[in-house]
Amino acid sequence: MADPLAQIVGLLQPGAPFSKCVTGSGPWRVRRTQSPNPYYVAVLKGSLRYRDHQSGEVIVNAGDFILIPFAQDFMMWSDVPSADNDLVIDPVILPGGGYRVGSIDGPVDMRALVGYCIFRSDDATLLSSLLPKLVVVRGEHRLAMLMQLLGDEAVGNKPGREVVLQHLLEVLLIEALRSTAELANSPGLLRALSDDRLATAIRSMHAKPERGWTVAELAREAALSRSGFHERFQSTVGMAPMEYLTAWRLALAKNLLRKREGSVSEIARKVGYRSASAFSVAFLRDAGISPARYARDTPATSPGMAAEEFEGAIA
Repeated sequence: MADPLAQIVGLLQPGAPFSKCVTGSGPWRVRRTQSPNPYYVAVLKGSLRYRDHQSGEVIVNAGDFILIPFAQDFMMWSDVPSADNDLVIDPVILPGGGYRVGSIDGPVDMRALVGYCIFRSDDATLLSSLLPKLVVVRGEHRLAMLMQLLGDEAVGNKPGREVVLQHLLEVLLIEALRSTAELANSPGLLRALSDDRLATAIRSMHAKPERGWTVAELAREAALSRSGFHERFQSTVGMAPMEYLTAWRLALAKNLLRKREGSVSEIARKVGYRSASAFSVAFLRDAGISPARYARDTPATSPGMAAEEFEGAIA
């Protein structure tokens, strides 16, 4: 069977281009607003507290990882009681490269790697729309090993340090997305994949996107009534079944167009559209340009038919 999360993550090409090691001493507070990318915090030592308008207060301890897909307005502060006058406007840049919040000369009681993620694909909204408002991962063995590697690398000064940190953070991001810990009350794909019945239907959509699925057929895959399946899918994933299927088909189509894997008509059939015209209408509505224009304007991402061949095929 298809692995929906692995497929989506693979299409999105996640990366962690920016990270910094932050140490804290004594009382401190940091506020972030309007971050354009998903923001993450990997606590390596001590603990800190996190709060936003939707998630409430969360304690993040050493070995924990949090991912904030929609980093609009949130605050983090020391485990040590702090006040408004402890708000850090500009962290102090340390001689070795890291950043310090709180007391400059005090003992380090918190160390964390913080930064933002990017998705190199232009389908980032697909995953963002399927994630909960806050991902918190605790007590995962594989995650603990990654955190140990990150901690060792963050405080060291070996050659290639930045490259190693970036790749470790990319793996950490995927591990966080694969975890379903503490997501029971948060709508999204991760929650749906922990529901055996919905997961069966989602895997079927991913395994055979070319099939002319209906809600009734997907409900049978999930062994649920049509209305029961629709309501359960909507409340668990956060979107209707056919809305999800359309988003997945168009994400696949963009990937095939980037790879120059077939003409528009061939790609339309591969992703479940009976005609090139129906596919083009759906694609234009989603991407704002036609499939042919998208293919012409997007650099090829893998070997396939030559650009000039593709131009001829889609003309």
